[in-house]
Amino acid sequence: MDKLFRHLRDYHPLTPQAEQALADEFEEITLGKNEFLLQEGKTCRHLYFLEQGAIRGYYNLEEKEITHWFAFENDFVTSFHSFITQEPSVENIQLLEGSVLRKISKEKLTALFNRFHEIERLVRIAYEKYYIRLEERYVNSQFRSASERYENLLEHTPHIIERVPLGQISSYLGISQETLSRIRAKT
Repeated sequence: MDKLFRHLRDYHPLTPQAEQALADEFEEITLGKNEFLLQEGKTCRHLYFLEQGAIRGYYNLEEKEITHWFAFENDFVTSFHSFITQEPSVENIQLLEGSVLRKISKEKLTALFNRFHEIERLVRIAYEKYYIRLEERYVNSQFRSASERYENLLEHTPHIIERVPLGQISSYLGISQETLSRIRAKT
């Protein structure tokens, strides 16, 4: 739990009462490699904090898995559209490694928002950071070459090469595995 609160303090300070209320509601879970937090068609009912491990989000499109994000230690993870709207998800969230997470349900989080405005502000800041990452991802995919996308990935998440299969990295970058191999051979 200390890791979660150290991370949260980087977003926004919390009173001891708000920290205790969060601590009372977050539940620790441990899941194995290849398990799912969410599968398409199911409604996402939890927000997760990844303490240890690696996760990916992907869509199924014409019998292909299209990876659109990765998460590592100290990331918040959820299917935001499904979590916020409480509609069935179109994405899958799968563990790439055995992972330790903290989870809180939407209902419990909403109740905390009503009791502690500082928690509501903290989550708003986390959502803003998520949106910024999403926009950066869009800009990368639309306006950068495959080589530039790969270099950017290595610059911001250099550990990804050791932790994620190359096929999923190439899917994330929107290129074939062969193209990724050629780019990697040049660097």
